[in-house]
This record gives sequence, structure tokens and C-alpha cells, in this order.
Amino acid sequence: MIMLKNNLKYIFLLLVLAMVGCAKRGSITGGLKDTIAPVLKMSFPKNFSTNFKGNEIKLTFDEYIKLKDLKKQLIISPPMKNDPLILPTNVSKYLTIKINDTLQPNTTYSFNFGQSITDNNEGNPLNQFKYVFSTGAFIDSLSIAGTVKDAYNKEVESFVSVMLYDVNDKFKDSVVYNQTPRYITNTLDSLKSFKLENLKEGKYLLVAMKDYNSNNKFNPKKDKIGFKKQYITIPNDSTFELKLFKENLDFKSFRPIQASANKLLLPYEGHENHAKILLKNKSDLLPTIITKFPKKDSLQVWFNPIKTDSLALAVSQNKYKGDFKFKIKTQKVDTLNIVAVQKDILHFREQFTLESATPLTKFDNSKIKLVNKDSVSVDFKTKYDDFNQRLYFDFKKEPSEKYTFTIMPDAFSDYMGQPNDTLTFKLNTKTISDYGNLRINLQNVKHFPVIIDLMNTKGDVVASEYSEGNTKLSFDLLEPAFYTLRIIYDDNKNKNWDTGNYLEKRQAEEMVYFSKEIDIRANWDVEQIFDVSIPYTSEPKKKKENKKKDKKGKSSMGF
Repeated sequence: MIMLKNNLKYIFLLLVLAMVGCAKRGSITGGLKDTIAPVLKMSFPKNFSTNFKGNEIKLTFDEYIKLKDLKKQLIISPPMKNDPLILPTNVSKYLTIKINDTLQPNTTYSFNFGQSITDNNEGNPLNQFKYVFSTGAFIDSLSIAGTVKDAYNKEVESFVSVMLYDVNDKFKDSVVYNQTPRYITNTLDSLKSFKLENLKEGKYLLVAMKDYNSNNKFNPKKDKIGFKKQYITIPNDSTFELKLFKENLDFKSFRPIQASANKLLLPYEGHENHAKILLKNKSDLLPTIITKFPKKDSLQVWFNPIKTDSLALAVSQNKYKGDFKFKIKTQKVDTLNIVAVQKDILHFREQFTLESATPLTKFDNSKIKLVNKDSVSVDFKTKYDDFNQRLYFDFKKEPSEKYTFTIMPDAFSDYMGQPNDTLTFKLNTKTISDYGNLRINLQNVKHFPVIIDLMNTKGDVVASEYSEGNTKLSFDLLEPAFYTLRIIYDDNKNKNWDTGNYLEKRQAEEMVYFSKEIDIRANWDVEQIFDVSIPYTSEPKKKKENKKKDKKGKSSMGF
């Protein structure tokens, strides 16, 4: 008996030592990473129930979940006037939906949670989870699908709403401004396509909206809209394409701001074209010059300094009229200041440009001298853009040349009679081989005229061509860089892109982007086919690699 006890002690000791040894050789890990999304185990009433009468829904999941970006992700169709209460907001295995609205009879409701339901540990989303019920005897099962694009930009924004409005005896086009849609879905943050499901047979207006206020109503001041001009009928097997655009607002000005003793800033919305502006001191009309405030929706109203307590400003354009009265404060007078837009290098596609802080009204080119590096005079012409306060110099530029502009006093004076001081600007040009050339061959153009824009990676238009039938175009002497092409169908032949208007049932002018970036290199000619029938599709951004090529590009052509 004693021997048996001793043996048990030895066996126990050996087991302890073995366990310690195992602990030293390895450590306990957390196991494989959880990559499985939560699963709905139970719901009450059951998902896809009919004859729904209650006001509360309970959902049970197989693991602890949390809600992420619920307000942005959750789409309820048809929309409810009062948002439902969804609890709890903390971690739980359960969700309760409390409906705070009167439900419509014989209607199928859909709660699409998008990617808002995730597991608590790893954040795996229960992708596009939907809870559906009907207040009638059956679930509506029809659907339509399509894509959303931007009429102007290459990429469309995320979270675009796609809506259907009933077209019945009470229907008016103004429904998008003041009523919520019958059905709604959302493209979420990673999709450019949409699918509206659980629809009832009928006739509808189909609309897409970038709804910045998140109220399911169109606000032209902020929102973008896209629509099908013809009403659609459901069932329908068509795949629909909706293009978003921002409407032009009607012109409206706001209260002017005194910026100096001789200048007012006039904020506005819409387009300022042909706006009439009158500045008065009591009954006296004051001379003014109107210019654009750079990069802002404001106009600059210039006038000669005057001693007075207040002024009045009358603004009109078409049907709009605005009258403002304001006090005048003692402030400093703006002084004439002229700066060059280009510094050091002047590229062949550029015109040397001067910007003036105050509007220029007098010019004397005899007091301006342009010479090259050999001190030989170079002929030039000038053109003044009074609205943007810019003076352009046009002259023949030679490669690898140095130019010096000398502007003597009194060459310019502004509207208050202030003359310039002596100004000197030195500029260099590069060699022809420092630039590249691009040859474009357009294919499958539907109709003319068209505008062809060449843009840099920031989206700025670097060069533009207008074609009334020519399909072979050239962009010469381009700085080495990556560029993007687009073509605009100029339907109204005004040489500009024009946006659409919902109430006028007018779509934005069609714009097609080239499918990829074009790499322009120094001393290269690039010949590029632009098949306009192939629409641009976005791809995941890849890291650009610099790859050396054995072949040299063709030498650039002259200018």
C-alpha cells in the first residue's frame, strides 16, 4: 500500500515536470484569426414575413455584434418619416427595431443594413444584410438594376441614393423637392452600381441623388441629381445608367463687404454673366470697374475713394434684383502692385503673364522693352483681360533663350491714376527636346462638334481643341508628365460644357474620359487612339513603377 502511494507521487511529479517542459518549449496562442461574419440565428417576426401588424422586430445573432456607421449605412425602403429606434447601441447578440411610424397598407418594407453590422472581435461585416416584411399578403419581388456615373468628373462620389417615385394621378415633377420616394437604395462606399429590390409593379420616375443633407429631398444648392427623362415601368429587364450633375443656380448676390477704401466684395451664387451693378452715393451714380475675385464666387467692385457715410448698391440680372445699403468705414487705399505669373522658366505653350492688384486702364508699350540674351530687341504684343486683371505678352519664343522684360515707370497706370515703378523680369526657355508631343486619333465619335481636353493629374485643363469634324489632333510641346484626355459633345455649339436641369428635363452634355493616363516623356512623340465608344471604368490604383525602355522616342517636332 505504501509502495503504491510512493509510485503515485512519482507519477504525479513526472506529469508536473512534463507540463513545465511543454510550457517552456512553446506558448499558447489565440488560434486562427476570425474571418467569419456574424450569422442571423433567429428573428421575430421571421424575415420575409407577410401581414406584419406590429411595431417591433427582434434579431438574434450567433455571436456578439456591434453597429458601425448605422446612420450612413442603413437604408429603409420605402423611407419612413420618423426614424426607427434601433437598440442596443453597445455590444450585444441582439438587435431590437422599434418602428415609430404608421406603416402603409399592402407595402413591402426593406431594412438594408449595408455593412453596419460587424462582429465584436475582428469587425467582420455582415455584408448587405436585409430584413424584409410586408404589411400585405405577399412580398413584392420585382427589381431593377443599373449604374451611377458623374456627368462631369471621372469618378462618382460614394453613397449615392437611387430612388423611385410613384407616377400616378397626384404626381408632379416637384416631388423630388418636397416628398420622399416610394423606394430607395444606396451605392454605399465601394459600389458604383445599384439594385432596387422588393418592388411593386407600376410606373415610376427613376432618380439618382448625391444627397448631402441626407433627407431624401433634392436641394439644388448642394445636391447633384441624375434622372431618366422617360418614366419607367416595372417589371423591366433593362439596365439603367444615371449620370449625376450639379445644376447651375440662378444668379443671386449677397450683402457687399467693404474690403478697402476703394473696393467692395460682392458675394454671389450662380453665374455672374451680364449682371448689372450700379453704385450710388445718394442720388449720384459712381463710376465703377467690375472684376472677378480670384478662386471665389465674389465680384470686386472698384471705385474712387469718397468721403461719405454710406453707399447703395443695386444688382440685377434677368429677373433678379437686389438692393443694398451699407456704411462706409475709413480704410486704406489699395496700391498698384504688379507680379509675374511665371517664374524663371517660360514654357512654349504659355504666354508671359502679369497680374495687377488693381485694375489697369492705361498702357504704353513704348515704355516696355523685351530683349534676348544677345540684347537684341524682340517684338511683342499685349492683351489685357480686364475682368481677371491679367496682362498677356505674345512673342515668338526661341529654344534655349534668355529673355529680359524691362518695364519703365508710367508704362501702366490703374484706374486711380497710380503708375508703376520700374519692373524687371528674367525668363528662360528650354530646348525642344525637353518636351513631348501627343497625336490623337479619334474613333467612333457619335457626332460633331466636340471639345477635346487634355488635363494634368490634378484635373486642370492644360490644353483644349475644338473639332467640327477633324479626328486627328495634336498637342505639341508638352511638359513631361502623366495626362488625361476627355471628349465633350458640344450639343449647343457654344464651345463650353453645359450641365443639365431637372425641371427642364435636360441632361448634361455627354463627356467621355479616356480609359487610362497617357505618359508624355521628353523628346518623345506619342500617338494615341481614343475610341470614344469605350467608356472609362475606374480601376484600383496601383503603385507606379519607373521602368526603363531600350527604345528611344522619336525626336519632338518643331513649333
